[in-house]
Amino acid sequence: MSDIRSRNASRKGRLRAGPLLLALALTAAPARAEDARAEVALITAQGANTLAIVDLDAGAVVGQVAIDGAPAGIALSPDRKTAYVTRPEGPGLAVVDLATRTVTATLALPGGPLGIAVNPKTGLVYVADWYGSRVFVVPADGSRLETEFQVGASPSGIAVTPDGATILVANREGDSVSVVDAATLAVTRTIPVGRHPFGITLDAAGARAYTANVTSNDVSVLDIAAGSEIGRVTTGERPYVVALAGARGFVTDQYGGTVSVFNLQTLTSVATVEVGDHPEGIAATRDGTALVVANWGSNTLSLLDATTLKVTKEIPVPDGPRAFGDFLR
Repeated sequence: MSDIRSRNASRKGRLRAGPLLLALALTAAPARAEDARAEVALITAQGANTLAIVDLDAGAVVGQVAIDGAPAGIALSPDRKTAYVTRPEGPGLAVVDLATRTVTATLALPGGPLGIAVNPKTGLVYVADWYGSRVFVVPADGSRLETEFQVGASPSGIAVTPDGATILVANREGDSVSVVDAATLAVTRTIPVGRHPFGITLDAAGARAYTANVTSNDVSVLDIAAGSEIGRVTTGERPYVVALAGARGFVTDQYGGTVSVFNLQTLTSVATVEVGDHPEGIAATRDGTALVVANWGSNTLSLLDATTLKVTKEIPVPDGPRAFGDFLR
């Protein structure tokens, strides 16, 4: 499976039609004050060409913003008021004001924009070109392509350390992670990892990074200061993204329809939990009590209790939810 292509058969053989190229437009009422109080998931629904706004407490979609070009990757501004969405079939980037639920800017980008992250200190937006060996740098208003820097082959997931000083890029076809100085945009180190790393996740301190290695079915654990891999954890089939909650790591297994759970200290497997079909994006809630899983094949979100490891809620969402990146607000 190609991770940038929006439509193909899922592991259950469900045929996916090509996306309609819709005009960028508001498709929901402006945000209500009560919506802002609830924890909200911002789900890139690739088949529906929309950003779905999901109230997790209510368990329902409360709004949508139409975004053409098969939206996939998502990142939020440091103040959590703006969403940046990659459009691999645009190709380009959309900037969404979350208060008004409107697209405020679009930017055409070359290649295949997919992975995305925002620098927590400068607000600069980093977009990985899946078809190249480069990452684009875009200002916070999305007005222009400011510059780019070279990394490994088929860059996908991007993470930025909390101090904004270091950018980490998972190079899927390079089987490596590029460590980049955010000030100079120079690669300072290249760390070998498992086969075909896709998602990359940092711990809260910015000390360790975790890559989901798609074809070796494992997670690489990296010591950032040392610039080396310090361990591996076996997962289910086709891991996609890692999320962290408490003393555990959680990994979506695309082909398994599961989330693999492991201990962050011992790097040993804890459990495997069934979720929806073809899970992709995953993130922990603010209080760390639950994980939100976007199931691309079954068009649902699974809410997973971080302690009991039980699915507590299934929320229907528009077609093809990927939510690749930072999607909880």
